[in-house]
Amino acid sequence: PSLGRAMARHAGPRLPLIVKNLIPALSSAFDSQRVTATAFFAELLNSNVVNDLILLETMMDTMTGRQKDSCLLVRMLALRGLGNIASGSPEKVRKHGPTLLASMVNGMDDKDDPHNLVALEAMSSLSKLLDHLEERDIQSMLLHIAIRIRPFFDSEQPELRRSSIALFGSLSRFGGAEGEVFLEQVLNGLVTLLLHLQDPQPDVVKACKFALRMCGPSMGCEGLRDMFLNHLHQDRGLHFGEFINNVCKHLMQSYPEMLNRLISTNLFYFKSPWVDIRAAAPMFIGFLVLHVEEEHCQQVDLDQLISGEWGAGNP
Repeated sequence: PSLGRAMARHAGPRLPLIVKNLIPALSSAFDSQRVTATAFFAELLNSNVVNDLILLETMMDTMTGRQKDSCLLVRMLALRGLGNIASGSPEKVRKHGPTLLASMVNGMDDKDDPHNLVALEAMSSLSKLLDHLEERDIQSMLLHIAIRIRPFFDSEQPELRRSSIALFGSLSRFGGAEGEVFLEQVLNGLVTLLLHLQDPQPDVVKACKFALRMCGPSMGCEGLRDMFLNHLHQDRGLHFGEFINNVCKHLMQSYPEMLNRLISTNLFYFKSPWVDIRAAAPMFIGFLVLHVEEEHCQQVDLDQLISGEWGAGNP
């Protein structure tokens, strides 16, 4: 990366010949050569010099072509390079939007990615590209992406939790045309986002605050929207018990028919590996039951609730 940055800054006129001579290395039989060439190209794409030298399309095609590489690191670096176009040539992102978006979605769906490193790079790169993509291009893939990233909210890897939750928040800006469909995704992820306000990793907590603030307007409940905006400041502490009590009050006023689903999802977190989240889940249920109107109480099976047998599966 350092070499790529230095070359972009000081060796512009020589870059076309260097790029031409390096392209064959991307098809080398040796992983190390493909990794090195891809890393170099990925860093060059961070600079507008490739656009000035009319190299952008060529390099973008080479990065797209590496998505099927047998080496996981090459696939990861190729996505990083495509994401770097957002800072190197932001004015070109819209033109190539469908191709870039398809690459990110393919990265999230990578089947040979046991530690989800390619998926993480795809989510990080997509977050960088979102501000420059056409809204219609994003909306066509919105539901697929939202469903795909949802399982990462509970990943054991903090960076996967942070990146997926932050991306979900950014995607909510484009939920307008999907209307009820994206609202359903917000409601499906709501308990998880609220409980992870108690996440042991501060960066994950910040991502949850951001996502909830972004999702608030799409929920059709002014009280929740205002609570998320007024109480979920990035660098300010939160009295979780008081906050979740008020959230439950608004939820039971606006979505009383969701009581069963909200309780069931919380019960799943009774077995969470994080102690503060395990403690937050029964508190959440308690406040839900406290604020539900009597006519909706029949949704609650007290025997199952007391035994904690719900939520055996993933929410």
